Amino acid sequence: MFGQVLALIVKELLAVLRDAKSRMVLIGPPLIQLMVFGYAATFDLSHVPIAIYDQDPSQASRDLVARFVGSPTFHLIAMLRSSHRIDALIDSRQVRLVLVIDRRFTRDLLTARPAPVQVIVDGRNSNTALLTEGYANTILTDFALAWQQAHGAPPPPAVLDIRARYNPTLSSRWFIVPGIVALLTQVVTLLVVALSVARERETGTFDQLLVTPLRPIDILLGKGLPGLLIGGFEASVIIAAAVWWFDVPLRGGLLPLYLGLLLFVVAVTGVGLAISSLAATQQQALLGAFLFMVPSIILSGFATPIANMPTWVQDLTLLNPMRYFLVIVRGVFLEGDGARALVPQYWPMALIGLASLTAAGWLFRKRVT
Repeated sequence: MFGQVLALIVKELLAVLRDAKSRMVLIGPPLIQLMVFGYAATFDLSHVPIAIYDQDPSQASRDLVARFVGSPTFHLIAMLRSSHRIDALIDSRQVRLVLVIDRRFTRDLLTARPAPVQVIVDGRNSNTALLTEGYANTILTDFALAWQQAHGAPPPPAVLDIRARYNPTLSSRWFIVPGIVALLTQVVTLLVVALSVARERETGTFDQLLVTPLRPIDILLGKGLPGLLIGGFEASVIIAAAVWWFDVPLRGGLLPLYLGLLLFVVAVTGVGLAISSLAATQQQALLGAFLFMVPSIILSGFATPIANMPTWVQDLTLLNPMRYFLVIVRGVFLEGDGARALVPQYWPMALIGLASLTAAGWLFRKRVT
């Protein structure tokens, strides 16, 4: 019986790989999405357009201006001579930040009084505004500390010493690219498996498959294992690209990573088989796959923290296998987690995989009988 299942697996792989369109779907879009997400999906800011209104053209103000202009984060658009253009520049989105240096700036510094510096930020995008404000505050803090050291002023009573663990450069790519491993693996596996039975029904060969000696469980294995193999292969390619192309450190071992990958792909395969068992056509299977994928990605913590979601939504994410695999892949890449530390993520995915495969088998037998 295993030989018949193996023959069905080979048949499924050939059906996918011999078709030029299927090969393009499996190879082209994942690579394109990897490049797009890897380079475009970033929380880092660079070349933020700014304008500067320096009312105190002194050596101290020029030093502060040079720090903003020399920063890779900011890009100087205009040096203003009056405050009349500030509103127009912000309203027209020509600049996102305007730095206003008070005319008493140098005098206050020399007399050891607080030197007022105003930062006007475009707040229409709150996330971008907070990041821009944070970068500006960092430059101002560095300038203040350098001024105190150069002029013998007493240091502040408390200084914030920031150390970022696991991601010392605070590069958002280190956070996003490992998540792409989970995202694209789910997309590829779900599409391959969800279309498998539906394709047989649409081409009229499913009835021929039913009259063979294969049992329903054998047909499910033959339909599900090719998706598992293809999903594992795609994940391996993406992991290699994350390490060798995007320079994301892989601090943990491959064994805990691939153990989590196996459980994740099994869980997604069960979902795909359930969708494929319900769908009568490939179009229905495709719509069903996307109906599952979009909420799954949103509720996984890929872009937004689960802790920020409402309580009932957080409870709903417990049914999402991608939630657990994201913790695994980021933990292995950035924190160097081992298998023992990831057990709380392994067993929920195993339960989800068991439940999804059981549901897929029940739906398949119900449709067959």
